[in-house]
Amino acid sequence: MALSPVIRSGRAVASALVLAAAAVVPATASASATTTPTADGATCALRPGVVHKDTLGNTFTGDLYCANAPGDLYGRPAFEAPVTGRLKTTQSWFVCYSIGEAHKGGNNIWYYTQGDETVNLPGLQAWGNMPASSVLTSTDPFPGLPRCPWH
Repeated sequence: MALSPVIRSGRAVASALVLAAAAVVPATASASATTTPTADGATCALRPGVVHKDTLGNTFTGDLYCANAPGDLYGRPAFEAPVTGRLKTTQSWFVCYSIGEAHKGGNNIWYYTQGDETVNLPGLQAWGNMPASSVLTSTDPFPGLPRCPWH
């Protein structure tokens, strides 16, 4: 079956984005330390040198760029915490991980990021924690991603 021009161009754009994300990883870095394929063949990549500043005064100098399920971000790594933001995208960056409440992924690892939409506590500008079960990593915590400074 032939693909329509729209599907072909969409795949080309997706491929270009994956290549662009991969290009950010230095050539001298070990491939196994910076990128890891997930079960479905997607790749998560560490991107050193990418700077993010949260509303708590933390500066992060790298991130993990990875596929994820859209979903809620929590003010703490626990489901009873307020929902601070929401990720609407399926490819996002995460700056660190925390250990928190167990979730359906079979572990207690949560990843910290800034959401696409603020839900509660607007002063946090949608920064929050997502359970690792919603981030398509091959291993949790992802090798090389730092633990959040407030652990």
